[in-house]
Amino acid sequence: MSANIESQSGSKDTLLWGVVFLILIASVVANSFYSELPVAIRAAAVVVALGVAALLAYQTSKGKSSLAFAKESRLEMRKVVWPNRQEAIQTTLIVLAVTALVGLFLFLLDGLLVWLVNLVTGV
Repeated sequence: MSANIESQSGSKDTLLWGVVFLILIASVVANSFYSELPVAIRAAAVVVALGVAALLAYQTSKGKSSLAFAKESRLEMRKVVWPNRQEAIQTTLIVLAVTALVGLFLFLLDGLLVWLVNLVTGV
């Protein structure tokens, strides 16, 4: 019985996603087909089509889980402690200094290896 219910739910989700994609494709085609209409009207029509597609997508299990994920992500973003200006500048300067030192080290290592290869090959 449970497998039958899951199968019906999966079929419903597949059908809804198909309708969502058809709406999105139709909005793109209609936008180009009705190019003589003012941009504001076409933009409003596309926004309405996107809204309808979003409402239909929300009715699927993936749509509901995506909305829950977005809400949880927003909650986590509020918990982030962003650095102040001084910390950001100090961190940037440290990164630049370390990058310069590593670049210098690689430059010297490359010169040493070229010198060794020239010494071994006699060039």
